[in-house]
Amino acid sequence: MDLYTINYIKNNPIIYNYLREDPSWYKQLNRNGETLKIIQELAKKRYKLTAEDKVEKIYRGINLINNFIDVLK
Repeated sequence: MDLYTINYIKNNPIIYNYLREDPSWYKQLNRNGETLKIIQELAKKRYKLTAEDKVEKIYRGINLINNFIDVLK
């Protein structure tokens, strides 16, 4: 694994934690550094950090507030 990949993993806690949970990806990283992009996408999906997840979280919050306001009426 090259130094850039090692430093990137150490400085990105999301990817670091994901690799600790699924260490089989280290083998792929040793063979090809381009898999780092795939791992980053998988980690974001696992920890629900994608744009769709953020929008859904905001939508649920607005829905909760609307329901609370309806109960107060």
